Amino acid sequence: MEKCLELTTQTSPLDGNMRLNCDGEQWTSAAKENSNKLFTVWIESSLCYLLTVRVIRARNIHQADVLSQTDCYVSLWLPTASADKFQTKTIQNCKDPVWNETFYFRIQSQVKNVLELGLYDKDVVTQDDHLFTVYFDIAKLSLGEQVFMHFKCDSQIQFIANNKEENEESSGPPETIVTNGVVVSRKICCLEVQVVEKKKGRKSLSSEDKGFDLHAKAEDCPDHLDVRLGFDLCVQEQDFLHKRQKCVAAALKKVLQLEKDLLDHETPVVAIMTTGGGMRSLTALYGSLQGLKKLHVLDCATYLTGLSGTTWTMSNLYRDADWSQKDLDKQISEARKHMTKCKINSLSLEYLKFYKKQLHQRKREGHKTSFIDLWGLVLESLLHDGKDNHKLSDQQRAIDRGQNPLPIYTAVNVKNNYSTLDFKEWVEFTPYEVGLQKYGVFVRSEDFGSEFFMGRLMKKVPESRICFLEEEEPLLPLKPHDLRTRLLTPASPLSSAIRDALTERFSVAQEHNFLKGLQVHNDYLENRHFCRWKDTVLDTFPNQLTQSEEYLSLVDTGFFINTSIMPLLKPERKVDVILHLNYSAGSQILALDQTCKYCSEQGILFPKVDLSEEDRKNLKECYLFEDAETPGAPILLFFPLINDTFQNYKAPGQKRSESEMEDGKVDLYGRCSPYSTYSVTYTEKAYDRLVQLGEYNILNNEELIMQALHKAVERKRQKKK
Repeated sequence: MEKCLELTTQTSPLDGNMRLNCDGEQWTSAAKENSNKLFTVWIESSLCYLLTVRVIRARNIHQADVLSQTDCYVSLWLPTASADKFQTKTIQNCKDPVWNETFYFRIQSQVKNVLELGLYDKDVVTQDDHLFTVYFDIAKLSLGEQVFMHFKCDSQIQFIANNKEENEESSGPPETIVTNGVVVSRKICCLEVQVVEKKKGRKSLSSEDKGFDLHAKAEDCPDHLDVRLGFDLCVQEQDFLHKRQKCVAAALKKVLQLEKDLLDHETPVVAIMTTGGGMRSLTALYGSLQGLKKLHVLDCATYLTGLSGTTWTMSNLYRDADWSQKDLDKQISEARKHMTKCKINSLSLEYLKFYKKQLHQRKREGHKTSFIDLWGLVLESLLHDGKDNHKLSDQQRAIDRGQNPLPIYTAVNVKNNYSTLDFKEWVEFTPYEVGLQKYGVFVRSEDFGSEFFMGRLMKKVPESRICFLEEEEPLLPLKPHDLRTRLLTPASPLSSAIRDALTERFSVAQEHNFLKGLQVHNDYLENRHFCRWKDTVLDTFPNQLTQSEEYLSLVDTGFFINTSIMPLLKPERKVDVILHLNYSAGSQILALDQTCKYCSEQGILFPKVDLSEEDRKNLKECYLFEDAETPGAPILLFFPLINDTFQNYKAPGQKRSESEMEDGKVDLYGRCSPYSTYSVTYTEKAYDRLVQLGEYNILNNEELIMQALHKAVERKRQKKK
């Protein structure tokens, strides 16, 4: 005999007189003004339904305890209707329990409502045994339809549908929702509670207590949201692009020696993309940018992206509002001072006391602290003379006139008990906002780290200093957006323990989740924006996606792919040329191969990288990849970090003398290399040589860079025709 669970469900209208307003109005005035927007945010009046669930019985439940029959109960959880879990009564010592209990839920029709039904064996001494859970998508039900469902534990799910129209009428107005097609924000009330007297310690109240003065007041929350729902670029970035385009057009005319000014539609978007690599990437990036500056190509760039070590370089540069307009010698010299200084003081008692004080202050402000925060403070002391009060939002001053490329910092959001390969979501940080493109939810950089619920700011937390950021076929017909009914049998304790050990992370920065409380739209799996970044094992389990978490768990992008390229592949940014500056240790082509594979799987436009075996063994200083078979894919200039012709040339065309040959010996990846990812101190000679190598590899490939820029301009002109 098979063990099974039986129940009936039915949806009924709460108000049959109201109609859904499908016109959809745009949420922001900026969206109204921009006729080229790819997606809009709607405010809708949407019906709510009454869901009735009757849990009938279970059969042939094998005992989980050695000494007794099962004591079963059913847990019901529908987080889009209630944060509370409900459960039936417990039937003692029975393998065929009968409950016949009815539960009611008020559900929003535009939200993906997935009912989780868990069967448990109650234990008095130990934790209740979880026998299995069924995930049922309420979207399978038609309005007024009563359905009898029979779930079998062998994962073959049978449905016996008994269509029955009920004329139940309940009063209830439609609900106003705000949605971008992936997530939904619903109208909520704020409950303010104030206790008159403060007392130390904890006190439990009983019916015999005299009581105390408690004031509570419920008010409607403001209709406006404090997060941005949408997939286009924010208004500030669009304004920046307008200003930067003029600078780029003038620079390209000069660099490419064009006779006429470039028109707006002829000006390509050029991006500089960097990888991580500890202090090696921090140092080499200074050299690469110096080379691009000397070629006047830095002025042609619209974006500069980074992760890990390169974010440290970027954050240093963007303290100066006009850094790319100046010679970089001063910044390179300042970085040299810190890279070559003795770092032992960073672990002195005085500094340890300072770290403790800073962490306590951070906790008092409302942040969640972790080991990674301590590491951020250590890095700050390694790379600066003292406390650095610089914040991400401060960098707006360096781009307010379009005078520098827009910096984009990257990270991935992960989840406990899941490997990075199984669950990761791209997070981007700009001076304007922080967001997850997969959900189309963004928050102002000043508000990142504050507490949010349903898109409203609940508690303002001071913005972090930047050092804390550098770190399954049913018998019911399926509708296109229906989720398959799933039955999950829990893993054994041993396999759970092994999984926990393998997925434990220590280098996770936790921040208050600005998606908290938002709900997933009923058609989210049909949304092309979500699908572009849909690559986790939980994408079809909406109750377990990021909006259900208290905190975002952010790790270095290098835990998945050592690249900061993903924000540049958003169609909305329309990037034409990417300069891929690689600073990885080991294989110089691995991150690029992984990026190509990922983009192919996700349907993201990316040029084909075709390298011969000989090239893979002996890389050149620069490669140009252009894929004519993939229209819309950017042109890619790939710069691996290698020491090739630099060994014999101190500058392009200038051979080294015998006495200068030693300066060309840069041991990047040898066993005794000073440039290990884990090295935090360089000698002056090691620092200077790495900066010079980074600069030389750019200058020595001027021809390929100009070729890519010419191609991009020609592409833009041809596209207009």
